[in-house]
Amino acid sequence: MSLRPETIRHVNALVADAQSAGHVPSLVVGVVRDGALAHLAGAGDHPRPEVDLQYRIGSITKTMTAVLIMQERDAGRLALDDPLRRHLPEAEAAGPITLRQLLGHAGGLQREPDGPWWERSEGVDLATLLADFGTPKVALPAYRTHHYSNLAFGLLGGALQRVTGTGWAQLVRERILAPLGMHRTTYAAAAPFAPGYVVHPWHDTLREEPRTDTGAMAPAGQLWSTVADLSRWAAFLADPDPAVLAPATLDEMCAPVFLSDLDSWRGGYGLGIQLTRQGDRVYVGHGGSMPGHVAVLAVHRSSRTGLVGFANSYGFRTGGISPLGLQALNLVLDAEPAPARPWRPADAPPPADVAALTGRWWWMGTALDVTWDHSTADLVGTLRDDRVSRYHAEGPDRWRGHSGPETGEILRVHRDLAGHPIALDIATFLFTRTPDDTP
Repeated sequence: MSLRPETIRHVNALVADAQSAGHVPSLVVGVVRDGALAHLAGAGDHPRPEVDLQYRIGSITKTMTAVLIMQERDAGRLALDDPLRRHLPEAEAAGPITLRQLLGHAGGLQREPDGPWWERSEGVDLATLLADFGTPKVALPAYRTHHYSNLAFGLLGGALQRVTGTGWAQLVRERILAPLGMHRTTYAAAAPFAPGYVVHPWHDTLREEPRTDTGAMAPAGQLWSTVADLSRWAAFLADPDPAVLAPATLDEMCAPVFLSDLDSWRGGYGLGIQLTRQGDRVYVGHGGSMPGHVAVLAVHRSSRTGLVGFANSYGFRTGGISPLGLQALNLVLDAEPAPARPWRPADAPPPADVAALTGRWWWMGTALDVTWDHSTADLVGTLRDDRVSRYHAEGPDRWRGHSGPETGEILRVHRDLAGHPIALDIATFLFTRTPDDTP
């Protein structure tokens, strides 16, 4: 779905202003809608932004590491509540800290591994990373407060290696990048790529930063990607390919594990996924930074709209790339809300026993309107306060809620001796055909 010319003009202006005011050598933003790149906005010429030009994505890498963990969970080879030490016995000092806590940055681990700044240094192997692990690494009690930890994701990558017998780089390439066609997302830079810079604060010269192999810390932030490729990842976070990850599992990843902003509830983490609330919208994704590079990925799942962005300087003079990305995404959604799905008539009525369930039911003076969705074969129950639940058939007169407030609950149909439905029992709340609750 392409954007309207006026929306494009506003996004282009926003990006151009950010590049100019921020003194950014190269800045690029891509808007994603309905699974495809809808618009590319770039500014700067050092180098000139292109759809296939690589930048470092930094901690956006963590979202892919998290998907690998969830694949292993779904396959039954690990559990989210496993202690880390079950898979990495050398990490005994982590005590009862679980994989779930590490994914949600709620394990209390310190932010970085010991030694020189890992992002700017050549990395060590897993054995060396684990040899340095001890009780000083546990900075806070688990679940006491949010504490972002790169170290946690290095250790999660190590757990993956132990569980699968395969290195993290090979896993992410074979299980995520290749199936999704992300062939320009690589472990090391592959030309054409944007060198990363630090811009001198007083005379605007550029200092190029090293392009490091971070070794055992790679699962926390190693990858390079392009607007074209990261747009595919944004589309996946909006609507996942079941061959890579079950949609229900991605829904689980996008549910809050911990709120990082307890005062206003504007930010938090799911399972490896950063959550940001802007007004009534919640965005999923992640920010990223590595020496000389910053990146942003934000997705509004319900409208299948997302934004990806890169810059090849370590920070902006004004703001940053994550605020810029959210501003651009809000702009697009405000200007062009997702269109409603077209209504289409049913080809045939539902089966007679299902048709008899439709209409208005009552509980304690509260109305429940039951309709039939012919496209999904769902019963749809709408309360007068517009709360909507959807039910799949599980057997004769038995339906299971799979969406809305009654998710997981059972709807049972009560019938009279003649077989006519006289009540709907939803989690013990009995709805009848009359407002005075009599069958």
